[in-house]
Amino acid sequence: MASMMRMPALLADATEAILSKWLVKEGDAFDVGQPLAEVETEKALVEVPAETAGILGKYLVAEGKNAQVGLPIAVLLATGEDASEIDKLLAGTTISAAAPVAAPAPVAAPAPVAVPAVVVEATPVRTGRVFVSPIARKLARELGVDVNSISGTGPNGRIVKADVYAAQGSGASRTSAPVLSSNPSEAVPHSRMRKAIARRLTESKTTVPHFYLSASLIADDFLELRKKLNEWTTTKVSVTDLILKTVAAAYADVPKANCIWGDEAMQFFNTVDIAVAVATDNGLITPVVRGVEKFRLDDLAKSTGDLFGRAREGKLKQDEIQGGTISVTNLGMYGTDEFYAIINPPQSMILAVGAAKKKPVVKDDQIVPATVINFTLSVDHRSIDGALAAEWLAAFSKRFENPMWMVV
Repeated sequence: MASMMRMPALLADATEAILSKWLVKEGDAFDVGQPLAEVETEKALVEVPAETAGILGKYLVAEGKNAQVGLPIAVLLATGEDASEIDKLLAGTTISAAAPVAAPAPVAAPAPVAVPAVVVEATPVRTGRVFVSPIARKLARELGVDVNSISGTGPNGRIVKADVYAAQGSGASRTSAPVLSSNPSEAVPHSRMRKAIARRLTESKTTVPHFYLSASLIADDFLELRKKLNEWTTTKVSVTDLILKTVAAAYADVPKANCIWGDEAMQFFNTVDIAVAVATDNGLITPVVRGVEKFRLDDLAKSTGDLFGRAREGKLKQDEIQGGTISVTNLGMYGTDEFYAIINPPQSMILAVGAAKKKPVVKDDQIVPATVINFTLSVDHRSIDGALAAEWLAAFSKRFENPMWMVV
């Protein structure tokens, strides 16, 4: 019999999401597990699979529109049922079977208006951060449309696919004149991701008792190993890949640290799942690399390359952005010496990685130059005490400064 497809709760604390794209047309059949729609959460695009086989009878939510978690977004028909079942299901509800659900049609460009020659004010363009759905950004690149020249009609001014089509029809170009204004400020509405980051990190800093440990480690052997590996591998191994393997090895040395705090009990893990901070156009996202201890280095490099690339494109799946006991965040490429990162709940630790810089160090009672990286470990004191955290950092340090264990 006909049934409602409802907006799923893709994240634990989500109350709404955006229906980014329908992947099955009205009237088309689908199989169990086949993706029916792409839903945009605060962190990523997530495909929503079918729980049973059937026919997609009618859309109830248009592409690019918000929907509350739990509310109907489509009518699904059983195999063999016809469209008359849609009216029966919707009878007595506030949902109209005739309600338009297609994405907004492209808006025609307004007729040009003549202005006096004394007017010198340029056409306003956005100068702050532009918030664009991943699908709209990809479409804009394909059509050669400058997203800075588009006014978004999505939630909080977000640019959606229909806006790009409309801009193409109105002749939006890649370049626009600068804004001439006596007021240099601009109020840019918060994106869903920025709101999520603000909420989660405020919660972390106010409810999680942080403490910090740091270590300045000699990185010459570590970096030399990477150089040698990349002379023999087709998939280039990054510094991040080697750090992830070192983190996993430290957990093997100190397994008691592989845990998270729970309201009723501590939860311990047998595999090492590590979240990695990735900067995207819309904010920071932390995809999780699972079972790092099981990867060969070249396979790990392939996995992280794919994962981080999809993170930047907003194409992660739900299970790729949840879990983990530790995060790794690296600002070394920006020249940052050291920093203190905020723990990503419910994880227990986050490892902040600074820049690799030449510094004088003491070796065998002699001052010699060496490449040094500063690491700072932020720890949740509820789940990990100071001595245990220090033991873990010591294990990490030993592995980092003596990296040949990775190839034996």
